[in-house]
Amino acid sequence: MGQFIDLTAADGFTFPAYVAEPSGAPRGAVVVLQEIFGVNSHIRSVADGYAAAGWLAVAPATFHRVQPGVDLGYAEADVKAGSALKAAAEALPWSGVLQDVQAAIEYAARAGKVGIVGYCWGGLLTWRAACELNGLAAAAPYYGGGMTGPAEVARTPRVPVLAHFGRKDHWIPVPAVEAFRQAHPAVEVHLYDADHGFNCDQRGSYDAAAATLARERTLAFFDKHLG
Repeated sequence: MGQFIDLTAADGFTFPAYVAEPSGAPRGAVVVLQEIFGVNSHIRSVADGYAAAGWLAVAPATFHRVQPGVDLGYAEADVKAGSALKAAAEALPWSGVLQDVQAAIEYAARAGKVGIVGYCWGGLLTWRAACELNGLAAAAPYYGGGMTGPAEVARTPRVPVLAHFGRKDHWIPVPAVEAFRQAHPAVEVHLYDADHGFNCDQRGSYDAAAATLARERTLAFFDKHLG
């Protein structure tokens, strides 16, 4: 359904983004932010799913500044490689990766109001985008690693946020989620009886019931704020 195009950030850096078009006129747009595994087949399928629901979907390659062409699976070696790439991306100057997300938002805006959704590291970037970037109408982070840490909790979102977490996620303990909820009462927080990565049907932690419910909630959230 989609294809890769090149986008250019404010600093002149050019990077690829996967773009999936809806069959009819778009209802708006959704920027889809990758996990630590690149814009792989799963993230492309997520973008295709949003396009099938009527949105223009744009998935920027947020690892491109540290390594082009990242397309990993979910084996142990892939997790190790993805974790190293995430560390390298996080070590960039603050504006580095967020510039690329901003460029994706600006491209997506041709379709109308823009929402953003992200998974794992992409969930963290989604939260930062909701707090720091321009042009968004809503944000839906999924199990954003580090999102419940003090530095991230201290941020203030500029747009409505719907956050999804798993009760069995040892990377993001439930007490940290509850503290985040208390710090941000305006954020709609949902906990699922599932593990980290529950949305990804290519991972052992996939939970179909949680993924389906979270998608339904996210689509309704975008309907409300992007419609």
